[in-house]
Amino acid sequence: MSTLIATRASLRAELLRLRKWPAVWVILAAWLLLTTLFGYVFDYVSYSTGSTTFATDGVGRALLLADLLPAHAPHVLVQGMPMFGGALMMVFGAIVAGNGYGWGTWKTVLTQGPSRTATTLGSLGALTVFIVGTVLASLALCLALSLGVAGLGSQPVVWPAVTDVLTSFGVGLLVLEMWALAGWFLGTLVRGAALSVGFGLVWALVLENLLRGVGTLLSPVEAFTKITPGTGAGSLVGWLVGTGGPDSTPGVLNELGLAAALAVVCSYLVLLPLAALTLMRRRDVA
Repeated sequence: MSTLIATRASLRAELLRLRKWPAVWVILAAWLLLTTLFGYVFDYVSYSTGSTTFATDGVGRALLLADLLPAHAPHVLVQGMPMFGGALMMVFGAIVAGNGYGWGTWKTVLTQGPSRTATTLGSLGALTVFIVGTVLASLALCLALSLGVAGLGSQPVVWPAVTDVLTSFGVGLLVLEMWALAGWFLGTLVRGAALSVGFGLVWALVLENLLRGVGTLLSPVEAFTKITPGTGAGSLVGWLVGTGGPDSTPGVLNELGLAAALAVVCSYLVLLPLAALTLMRRRDVA
């Protein structure tokens, strides 16, 4: 019971810290801006002007418009999450955990009495609350922007099916939560924000893509890439939205089937917090 009470207190304190931290709102604003630009603005400009971009080359104007309407909003919601949204959430998780060491927050909190388990669970709980809020805000933004496109294009409003919305919400939540936990683990592992952010971004944006390229030549490397977080997240989103070949959204893959992709992502959702909790309990926080 005492651990539960301490965890709830830690959760409230961590939520207060995140709510008053400008970096948190900058990360959220950056993700929403990316969703707006790459999900709607650039494609709508391409549709309205008849020009093409790297993402719309060969796509008919009618199909391009259909992808911007409300019925397609669940797909727009998740298509940028495996790489760009995931990278931002990894940064978020890394600074939440890493700055706790750099600022002396963990040392100060733990000397006041709460157990390391309660403190860690409270921080991870606050992390999850932020991720849920991010996916909800992204969904609301996609629906609002798609309604605007429908109005500008004088198109009838056809709402997406509830099952499609719930499925996309669930996939987005799994993907962003996994990357945020990866960042939290890295911040705990190196006891700092800068190195964990740098390594996380290099891994998410560079190394996984290089490994998949090398994997076409070396079978052991290819086998390893099947269990990396980017492959799991990209394949999960790829199962939902489909892949369009070389011009598909970066990070969206078809390497794994649904069951395998879920297994990879869910494994990280379990293993990463357990590893972070183990590190917090067994190492000096100074």
